[in-house]
Amino acid sequence: MIRRISTGLGLVAALCVPGQAVAEPAAPPAPPAAAAPTLSLELNGDSFALRDAFAILEGRPVAARLSADARADMTKTREGALAALETQRVYGWNQALGPLKDRPISAEEAVQFQRNILRSHAAGVGEPLPDDVVRLALILKANQMARAKYGVRPEVAERLLSMVNAGVVPRMPQIGSLGTGDLQPQAAAGLAAIGGEAPVRYRGQEGPASELLPRAGLAREFTLEAGEALPIVSGSTVLAATLIHAVHRASVLADQAEGAFALFMEATRAERGSLDARTHEERRIPEENAVATRLREMVAGSRWMTEEGRRRLDPANYEPRVQDAVSVRAAPHIFAGLRQTLNNTRQALAREANASTSNPLVFRRDRGTGYEFVMGGNWDGSIMGHLADTLNAEIADVGVLSQELSGRLLSSRWSYGLPANLAGGQPGLNSGMVQVQTVAAALVPEMQVRAHPAGTLSRPVKDGQEDHNTMAMASVRDLHENLDRLETVLAVQYLMAAQGIDLIAGRMTGLPLGVVTEELRTELRRYIPPLGDDRYMTPELERAIWLVHNRHLVPSVER
Repeated sequence: MIRRISTGLGLVAALCVPGQAVAEPAAPPAPPAAAAPTLSLELNGDSFALRDAFAILEGRPVAARLSADARADMTKTREGALAALETQRVYGWNQALGPLKDRPISAEEAVQFQRNILRSHAAGVGEPLPDDVVRLALILKANQMARAKYGVRPEVAERLLSMVNAGVVPRMPQIGSLGTGDLQPQAAAGLAAIGGEAPVRYRGQEGPASELLPRAGLAREFTLEAGEALPIVSGSTVLAATLIHAVHRASVLADQAEGAFALFMEATRAERGSLDARTHEERRIPEENAVATRLREMVAGSRWMTEEGRRRLDPANYEPRVQDAVSVRAAPHIFAGLRQTLNNTRQALAREANASTSNPLVFRRDRGTGYEFVMGGNWDGSIMGHLADTLNAEIADVGVLSQELSGRLLSSRWSYGLPANLAGGQPGLNSGMVQVQTVAAALVPEMQVRAHPAGTLSRPVKDGQEDHNTMAMASVRDLHENLDRLETVLAVQYLMAAQGIDLIAGRMTGLPLGVVTEELRTELRRYIPPLGDDRYMTPELERAIWLVHNRHLVPSVER
């Protein structure tokens, strides 16, 4: 049974029965990996780095705490916020929420109101977010609180961090957020933090937070005071964590897409002119220069991509090749579009991780003493949503390019002499890889449909109080689904490019591949043998997907 996922598990997992473990393919034994050292983080609201976010997403254990200065600043702001309530009507503090914002909340109702906010907003459904994304979201929220603009006690941020440090993971449903704040998933985390009924996971067990928090050595209950529930649910930290996850995945797939292209160039004995540094420097796009440089390094030393290499397949009828197809010549520019968007998205996310994204915020008054609340809309996730849409378009375009390149390998004319269908043995009697390539072709329309920008599909909700919604979480979910699909499309290209090389290797005796492309081919062949006579291909394609998903085919070049 096929089920769509947006958790980065890849198509191998998507093709399995729900709940069934994904079996890893047989592989040569490897030495056990050393345990990753604990990542020690001191949060001050101003210096959280994406490299630390990526380490968290890779499962590295974390020990996070507030800095002493941040703790002191949060305490001062909290005192000022409570004083300001004596003269201000403040959304979510002494006033209700959403369409009920004009209804006052008394001091006696404040504690119950915090619990009610979390219960009413924890209405999300669907598959929970991956554990490492949840850990990152909680750390981002605590780091934003450390800026001392939310008006919460430092103990609130420390409660969130205590769950991360103890290995307690709230189950945060993916569906419900409109990207205009992450109310539903963050409410689920908040409800877990106070020891409510929301489920958490701890050491392989799943159950209500009230039952599992004590097993982790944490207090069963935690009481939120006036104004402290809204800063937990307000803002776009879950969106940011999920988009950071997508950027991390897309960066690795961008590396592997370039590696698959280099292997394709070897199989088709492509012209090197498309990688000439002078051409790319003239375009004045830094990312394009970098892509071309990496590709030149991957094929460095190759004698397949020479006149001698191109002549070997049919010496009697050989004519010099003038230039390759557009998909080959323009590939560095196409890959550069993805790299440029990734760079832009990283810059936005670095800002987002160290910004105050709740409503309201608490500031010192410009004149005189004391603090005041300012109500605004800086929790909105529009910029992140549109970046996700743009990144998804680039991912889809790379998928289209990869499918086009693998399609070229099937054709003797388009591949400059590779056996038809990449068939081993006797073509005709053997059909080769034609249906392997069809898998990529089947996924590309799905990628194109899922690349439609959800950020253009706003609709009003909540009695018009939220009349513009970014739909950014839908954008990021679509992006993750397309990253899953791209893993499969690239696996097809790797499998077919390696097959093309192996089919003609006998006629290329004495001519080496590039050092890096040979490394990629060798790694693939550790797990999947060349195709001779036709055989059952599903397991082999699933193994190739597994190799891409687990980063076995990342080219060893400087970035």
